[in-house]
Amino acid sequence: MNDSITTEIIRHGLLAAAEEMARNLCRTAYNTVVYEIHDYGIGIHDANGDVVADAPGIAVFTRGNDHGIKEAMTFLGVDKMRPGDVFLLNYPYWSSAHTLDPLVFAPVHVEDELVGFASCRIHVLDLKQKDPGYVLDSTDMYQEGLFFPATMLYRAGEPNEDIFNIIRFNSRLPERTVGDIQAQVSACFTGVRRTREIAEKYGTSTLVNAMEAINDHGEKLARLALAKLPKGTWTAHDFVDSDGIDLDRMIKMNVTVTVADDEMIIDWTGSDRDVRGPINLPVGQTAAFCSLIFKAMTTPDTSVVAGNFRPLRVITEPGSVMHAVPPMPTFTLWTALIGGEVVLKALAQGMPEIVPACSGGDVCSMMGLGINPRNGEAWLEATNEAVGFGGHAGGDGADGIMHLSEPGCRNNPVEVLETKSPMFIESYGYRPDSGGAGRHRGGVGVGRAYRFTARSSGICLVYKTKTKPWPIAGGSEGDNNHVVLNPGTDREIVQGGSYNHLEAGDVLLNNTGGGGGYSDPFQREPARVAHDVRNGFVSVAAAEREYGVIVDPETFVVDGEATSLRREQAV
Repeated sequence: MNDSITTEIIRHGLLAAAEEMARNLCRTAYNTVVYEIHDYGIGIHDANGDVVADAPGIAVFTRGNDHGIKEAMTFLGVDKMRPGDVFLLNYPYWSSAHTLDPLVFAPVHVEDELVGFASCRIHVLDLKQKDPGYVLDSTDMYQEGLFFPATMLYRAGEPNEDIFNIIRFNSRLPERTVGDIQAQVSACFTGVRRTREIAEKYGTSTLVNAMEAINDHGEKLARLALAKLPKGTWTAHDFVDSDGIDLDRMIKMNVTVTVADDEMIIDWTGSDRDVRGPINLPVGQTAAFCSLIFKAMTTPDTSVVAGNFRPLRVITEPGSVMHAVPPMPTFTLWTALIGGEVVLKALAQGMPEIVPACSGGDVCSMMGLGINPRNGEAWLEATNEAVGFGGHAGGDGADGIMHLSEPGCRNNPVEVLETKSPMFIESYGYRPDSGGAGRHRGGVGVGRAYRFTARSSGICLVYKTKTKPWPIAGGSEGDNNHVVLNPGTDREIVQGGSYNHLEAGDVLLNNTGGGGGYSDPFQREPARVAHDVRNGFVSVAAAEREYGVIVDPETFVVDGEATSLRREQAV
């Protein structure tokens, strides 16, 4: 056994290695989705594939990497993994994501002993899926691109050119796709090198023992926190707007959460089956987003290690929307983004003083692509918009921040989008009155208007528009997400997830949802309401209607007498 000081030094060394992997990735990637948005998941794992250090971007990616490495070990056999090898896995049912989120990983050997893995998952731009950019209406896996079932990218440190040529000749954006995958390889080599250096400095057995101790300690912290949570069983459900095929059918996600002394059980029995479109989830993705919620409820202040999740049990029904089996389509993974807050909705019934109200509830992505008239080259740029977070017992929800599924991510700056594409950002800012009213207000969402200056495609990835963000303890719902095509014209269309063919001059307005409110809005202090009005989060009309507070629109001073009368009348 190691002493605790040595273990802690090694833990921080592994964390530093993971962060260096991320910096290396961002310096070498071709794709702004990676180096601007941080759409990646990076981990260092022990010899069992269990993560011991990560550099989070998309939070669910790292746990999905665990699942993918374990599936690859079963498929290939550990004896097939040699020093200098690098593997590519994007078979959804093993990799825990869709085809455009490939997992690249490399084994770490010290004197021919396997001691761990380095992993890197990103979103690449094209792997021959049926539609450029994103697939919203596939009906089986074979429409969703090329599959690599733990395929050898590098053998003994040398590239497998056959695989790179297959990718190159089957991608609409070959330079950027191959370049991004090579950036993943570079990140993994960095992780392998740094992990080997730690082993060489402290000894292989010391490193292996430290990895074991790191995960054991992570489990202990999670169990201590779990013991303090209220115990019980609660059930909740919510809906994805549609599956992309049956547009009038909302898809039900049903969850029962049990918190016991020694485990949390998240059971998705009762969720919809026979879902024809691509919103079905690989089971590794379901386990990953459940892990994110469990982490937030137990050990939010420590880095992710696999031991954190030993007290978590996830139950799914194969063939349901929460557990896809071949050949069920899985490309549009938005069920996982919405599903986390269904778990919170169940928990809120038993612990409303701990759990926040629902956020805007979606990542609200917009992706544009086409031929750029400035240079005649194909372009593809995307960004995820911020949402309002839910009010909670401790205060207001945050205004306009990235969705809880991507805490390490950023949005794509206006300057980058306008420089790299024929898009002009006409407006971008907070959405007044989008946050649910409450003693603690829900955070407001944002609106960004994209004017396309050339013929393009605009893909909207927004799948929570038909239901509103739920409140807690008597608060009000937040406003829902919605996309408006050509707002204010006779061609205006309000929509959600959609693949739009646009002409020069067309505008897409991406409005994101606000968080639900917490507790009775009429208990909110009038001065706080006036402050919200002054800052543009709440309108004068909404201040009176939702909070019973009369605010002067010019001075932002509260009319105390009129406010008292208004509130008395409401009671």
